[in-house]
Amino acid sequence: MHELTRLIYEDMKPALGVTEPGAIAFAAAKAAGYVHGEIKSIHVSLNSGMYKNAYTCGIPNSTETGSVYAAALGAVAGNAEKGLESLADVKPEDNVKADELIRSGKVSVSLEGITSRIFIEASVKSASDEAVVTIRDSHTNITRIVVNGRMELETEDERRSAGEREGEGREEPHLIHRYTLRQLYDYVASAAIEELGFIREAFRVNWELFEEGLHNPRTAFVKHLLKKNGGQVISDNEQLTASLLCNGAIEARVIGLDKPAMSITGSGAHGIIAVMPLYAAYRVNGYSEEELLRAAALSYLVCTYIKEYSGRLSAFCGCAIAAGTGMACGLVYLRDGTVEMMTHTINNMACSITGMICDGGNQGCTMKGIAAVDAAYQSAEAAMNGVYIHEVHGINGKTAEETMRNMGLIASPGMTGTEETIVEIFENKLK
Repeated sequence: MHELTRLIYEDMKPALGVTEPGAIAFAAAKAAGYVHGEIKSIHVSLNSGMYKNAYTCGIPNSTETGSVYAAALGAVAGNAEKGLESLADVKPEDNVKADELIRSGKVSVSLEGITSRIFIEASVKSASDEAVVTIRDSHTNITRIVVNGRMELETEDERRSAGEREGEGREEPHLIHRYTLRQLYDYVASAAIEELGFIREAFRVNWELFEEGLHNPRTAFVKHLLKKNGGQVISDNEQLTASLLCNGAIEARVIGLDKPAMSITGSGAHGIIAVMPLYAAYRVNGYSEEELLRAAALSYLVCTYIKEYSGRLSAFCGCAIAAGTGMACGLVYLRDGTVEMMTHTINNMACSITGMICDGGNQGCTMKGIAAVDAAYQSAEAAMNGVYIHEVHGINGKTAEETMRNMGLIASPGMTGTEETIVEIFENKLK
């Protein structure tokens, strides 16, 4: 298996609800698994990105929102073996137990620091036990487990992170950054199609999530987008169909409906935006499945390229910016465009929607997704007609690689102050 195939394969994961509450529930469930007896307290520390993204997220199998409820429900009824789908088996009576813990003041969440690097530390206590589970850098990457003061697990990631906090060097560049856009294109165009077959699962999972949103009485945007598309799920209008499939799935996800999204770079919305418009183009225009799989692989890789510069969680909307740019390149691929056209498409995306804020996983993600689909379609169409923002302007670089790096740097370190302001606004809303 090619290392880029492996990169996509290992990164694609089903995630129930918004990824951040899923990760919080997973951490709490893991900690609770080491504790015996009645739970006396649950405390979760989060970096700013986790704190912000989970702030008003819908919780699967519940009508509640937010990180406090995710932690309580994870500890009460989460199945850590299911990872980001740890809340898949929650029952109504579990919601009652979680609510009782919260009302009695036994569940708390605190902000650990302003950073784009994922950090979760969940502590669960009973009368006889205390377990602390630490997650770093990806949503299910457990780096340390301490039970009753005894170290049960400490990974190299945890030791490396401690070294970085003490000033010992930086991590090596991510694998994706060893490649140029041309090399990513060449890989996608030449990879054995059997190697990419696993990507079909992303279309299946995200389509089922879209259908859940389409028929659920709690959704609103998807019905509006369906009406705009002439009341048809698949119409002869590619862009309207793309917006419907993409953003219907996003709405279902952010309100916590009981179907997973197929995530990429740790985010369900990234995974939806990266592939669902391409799936719409495939359905409307009759592209071959092989063309679709190759375009989706390219979209995933461009998304990852930008995202690994910006950080997994930051103050900019990576769903629209990173996944939207990947998807725009995928559109160019489907239309038999060149690498030069993709470079110009990236320029158009970089100088248009870079800087869109992320104020958490919430209903606003649907509107951001609508903007992303529109920007991607406009950027790709313009670039393929020789209309693009030249490299001298704005944050564009001399190469596609420089431009994607600059896009990521706008988020981290560029928008660290923005992240802090967003979190302050959230905290003031609680007063």
